[in-house]
Amino acid sequence: MSNRNPELRKDLDAAVQTRKELGENYEAALIESFLEKLDERIDETVDRAVDKRLRRRLAEQQVVGGGPASMGDRNWRGPAPAFALAAMSLLFAIPLSAIAASHVGFLGLLVAWGGIVGVNACYASIANTQRGRTERRARDDQRW
Repeated sequence: MSNRNPELRKDLDAAVQTRKELGENYEAALIESFLEKLDERIDETVDRAVDKRLRRRLAEQQVVGGGPASMGDRNWRGPAPAFALAAMSLLFAIPLSAIAASHVGFLGLLVAWGGIVGVNACYASIANTQRGRTERRARDDQRW
């Protein structure tokens, strides 16, 4: 303990000396006072360690993500909407295929699947267009 924090060692020595001088009557108060100081020092140490880790993590995210602008980019939506659309398309494809095939036949099945493919193709086209605009904007921003 003396190697790590000499102030803490001094506080402990002072508490022990005070206990010797005042007697056992004040022992509980002295221990409580020392433990409060110890808690404060532990809190400070933990806060510094957490701040250091948060700063390191933020720096890593900025390096990996390309900076704070990309972390807060609201145009980027990731794979979630595309995956949801694909999953919903497959989910609805089953009853649509059954209804179309039973009422119209093979032609109905082709029309149902053509609609499903068309919806997914339109979404992919719009998503690619938006992604292209965002990339162009980012390149333009880097030029300035």
